[in-house]
Amino acid sequence: MARREVLIARSVVYAILTTLPTGEPAHKPSFISRALRIFRLFWLTFRLVQPDLFRALRGVWQIQEKDYRASFGAESIDGPTARKKKKQNKKNDVLESMGDMGYSGSTFFQTSDGAYLVKSVPRHFEHDFFKNELLLPYAEHMKENPESLLVRITDMLERTHKSIGEFLGLAPSHHIVMENILYGQNHASADGRERKWESWDLKPMSFFYPERDIAGGALATEATKSKLADEFNDKVRLTKEDAARFRELLKKDTKLLADNNTVDYSLFLVRISAADVSSPEDQPRLEPGQESNEPIPPSQPPFSPPNPPSWRTGILSSDGKEVYRAAILDFFWAKHTVHAKVMTGLVNGYNLIDEQGPMSITAESTEYRDRFLEMCEEFVEVEE
Repeated sequence: MARREVLIARSVVYAILTTLPTGEPAHKPSFISRALRIFRLFWLTFRLVQPDLFRALRGVWQIQEKDYRASFGAESIDGPTARKKKKQNKKNDVLESMGDMGYSGSTFFQTSDGAYLVKSVPRHFEHDFFKNELLLPYAEHMKENPESLLVRITDMLERTHKSIGEFLGLAPSHHIVMENILYGQNHASADGRERKWESWDLKPMSFFYPERDIAGGALATEATKSKLADEFNDKVRLTKEDAARFRELLKKDTKLLADNNTVDYSLFLVRISAADVSSPEDQPRLEPGQESNEPIPPSQPPFSPPNPPSWRTGILSSDGKEVYRAAILDFFWAKHTVHAKVMTGLVNGYNLIDEQGPMSITAESTEYRDRFLEMCEEFVEVEE
């Protein structure tokens, strides 16, 4: 990784492993250190947002704290050989860069065990909305709906000071930690065969996308258009029971988002060759409603059930040939923020000249929900 990525990753790991139970940094800097922090380019000091709330959520999801911390290299600072491992970790960093993705300018890292992703949320109107408005409804919803398709966010970090790096866009001021739905993709199969994993980041494509729709896309580069949502030109083949449950979860989760005026979220869909998934006979049998004591994410590759299966662990297709996972991501864009209102005004002005309709970020939350549900309904094929 480049020096910038290394320092950002290490600052995140340091915050997760060393902050006090209150979420505040463990060490209080001197006056001189506080004064000099303004000149930092990449390394920021972070505090954990609502640590008690996220700790409670991890408990609901049966994430053992020791396992969670181990994913971020806790053994290197908690174990008896801490000093010996310190040098080793400088060569083998716990977080691995996944680069910048999408239009938001977010940076992505994944833990070296593949269990969690760290995503930066650099735009003020997004992290401010999630932290101050959506977080509590999200937490209540996730506690009441353990099968929810909303991605499991396990921590949020915010910087404790301003810096030149943040001003220049070099160091993100906020990060979230979330479960990696692609957990197990990079694990070697027992028989040495290459795994077949496919994924799509899906949004309703019936909205107006300037990069694609103005002048037939001739004014945008291919690199720019490649950042648009994917298209899924196949079917998700489900039994009647699984399809009905999928629709029920989608309606319940998107109602929460619509009620909080959220738009532009996406469905991350994963398809895995069924031959790559652990046999159900290899998993401990659970009664309906019973929870597994297995660490979350599960330790076996790939990310296979504790039973009963769910959309985050894997739903078997009706023909038994594929396994699907799904999660709703990126629910940070609220229609009532100043930034969103400005964008809506600009798009409405353009529509006076060339009627194209709303963008995914300017549509009303109810309209976005309706088109999102319609998109999901179109690719579901139910076994007769």
